[in-house]
Amino acid sequence: MSFSNTYETNVLTWAFTATSVTRPTAWYIALFTTDPAEDASGTEVSASGTAYARQSASFTVSGNTASNSAAIEFPTATATYGTVTHVGVYDALTGGNLIAYAALTTSKAIDTGDVLRLPLGELNVTLD
Repeated sequence: MSFSNTYETNVLTWAFTATSVTRPTAWYIALFTTDPAEDASGTEVSASGTAYARQSASFTVSGNTASNSAAIEFPTATATYGTVTHVGVYDALTGGNLIAYAALTTSKAIDTGDVLRLPLGELNVTLD
């Protein structure tokens, strides 16, 4: 996963200045049908009539990698989401700031009745 512009600035501010940075206290996983990019400009799946909502997540850190510490399951789709190509980590259930994002290894078309699941340890944010 890559950090968004907002969080790149936050990490650098925290590491290299005495300025305080507000860190998130909750994390939410979002699904995208286009690349959210570093400026969060991608297309998030629409909640209108689909039962889609961002899902809460928790992370564990080992070395230079943070990984989701539990499986993440989205609600059963009540209408098509389209083809999900990317995931993002946000600091709010709605709105908020994109923290990090990545392309799925394989894009997934989500149709009515489908459930998208991300297994434990599937989301990895690595600092090199």
